[in-house]
Amino acid sequence: MNQFEAEILYFFGWWQLSVCSFAFLSLLAIWWHIGKKKGDFGQVWLALSVLCWSLSGLTEIIFATSVHYKQGHLEVFRSLFSLFNSLFILLALPWFKYLPSRIESVIKSKYWYAIIGLPFIFSILPTLSKIWLFRTYNMVSEPDVYFAFLTLLFLGSVLWTSFKKRQLVLLAYLSLVSIGITFIAQLYKLTDADINLTLFSAIFKTSLIMIFFALALSWVKELSENVIPHPSLMGLRLFYERKNPDKVIYYAVITGIPGIKPRPITLTNSNYNLLNKFAHRRKMVRDGWLEIKPKENTRDKKLYDIHDHNQIKRLIVSLLNGLFGPESWTKEQHYFPLKESLFESSDNRERKIRIRLAKENISLESP
Repeated sequence: MNQFEAEILYFFGWWQLSVCSFAFLSLLAIWWHIGKKKGDFGQVWLALSVLCWSLSGLTEIIFATSVHYKQGHLEVFRSLFSLFNSLFILLALPWFKYLPSRIESVIKSKYWYAIIGLPFIFSILPTLSKIWLFRTYNMVSEPDVYFAFLTLLFLGSVLWTSFKKRQLVLLAYLSLVSIGITFIAQLYKLTDADINLTLFSAIFKTSLIMIFFALALSWVKELSENVIPHPSLMGLRLFYERKNPDKVIYYAVITGIPGIKPRPITLTNSNYNLLNKFAHRRKMVRDGWLEIKPKENTRDKKLYDIHDHNQIKRLIVSLLNGLFGPESWTKEQHYFPLKESLFESSDNRERKIRIRLAKENISLESP
């Protein structure tokens, strides 16, 4: 290695060590203030993945100032830290709140650690053997590159879904750009192309760190937002349109939700009748309670207001689909808060439930 190459490696090593160390501590600080209270360790794994880049930078500083420098040995350590970086990213994915529906069952399954652990073992063993045996590193057989491809496939899908679910479309596309740059950089490692891989490394690591921070801030933003307001701030209007003697379309309009322009939500006949029953009972009866039929009661001929809890669940899902879109809401952020704001259960009467909205905020038009 000539003097010029040593200076570039020395500069890049210090850049990587300082920037990635700062990013590691910053991501860890966000987790310490927020994620720790919620028992969410996804941010910790992402921080550790960035720490691997920091340690890689430290290794490059050592090799740049060493008189016994060998390119092959440096590439081995780079490969080792790259493998752990990919592993920590994959370990973070099960903690993500939003996952693609097609791979959610895989990431959330108990076999996930085996799915990522076996490729990691098969990748790290050849790398460790190169360290132990001091063999010359073969650039066209880097095991960390293939493991990185697996990581990028999962990470790209999860980042896209996370930003899309939070209505951050531009960040979703930027995350794909970052994944694309990283993918191209990994491809070049498998070729003999005359290209500055150090520059590529600086670009994709910077972009990924920025995406990680954007993801963390979007998470903080979501936690700070109260999507579903207090019942006193919400209003409900029920009406219908008769298209012809045999066709009636039923609508509900919910007002008072921040960021959502009030618009008619189309309901099925059964969902409309149930919501109308809740609203009518609230306006016309002092207590306004509806009674749910007991599960074990199969012989009782008494007519109950609600047959089972699934009727309420289907109603809430239908309202959420109309308000936010079928794939733009979650149980934690939308379903449970809306259910809590719309309905309340009796403390002293079993299987009693009623709508929480003030009767002055309810407008009815029954067919």
